[in-house]
Amino acid sequence: QVQLEESGGGLVQPGGSLSLSCEASGSIVRIYIMGWYRQAPGNQRELVADMTRGGRTTYADSVKGRFTISRDIVKNTVYLQMNSLKPEDTAVYYCNVEGRSGSWGQGTQVTVSS
Repeated sequence: QVQLEESGGGLVQPGGSLSLSCEASGSIVRIYIMGWYRQAPGNQRELVADMTRGGRTTYADSVKGRFTISRDIVKNTVYLQMNSLKPEDTAVYYCNVEGRSGSWGQGTQVTVSS
């Protein structure tokens, strides 16, 4: 079983920046894909960004050019740098490994508000 420990998040004004990090531990062999999803109240959980072990990235259209995902293979850690935040980015952000059928973190709240 994989455990995911998230950190970061919080309250920021529109236009501000936040960074998230997530470290995986436990029954890890070789994690192929790590990423971040988010879920706002009343909405379905959606992919924000993910990165394969080889470095291929996928971003939601709504965050392209503003968010950057990175990964430390050795530390089994994934990061999400979020810039130019908008109120619509407000959500609970979840760390994920190996896609929707994989493992999930507990989630961290990101609130963008003036």
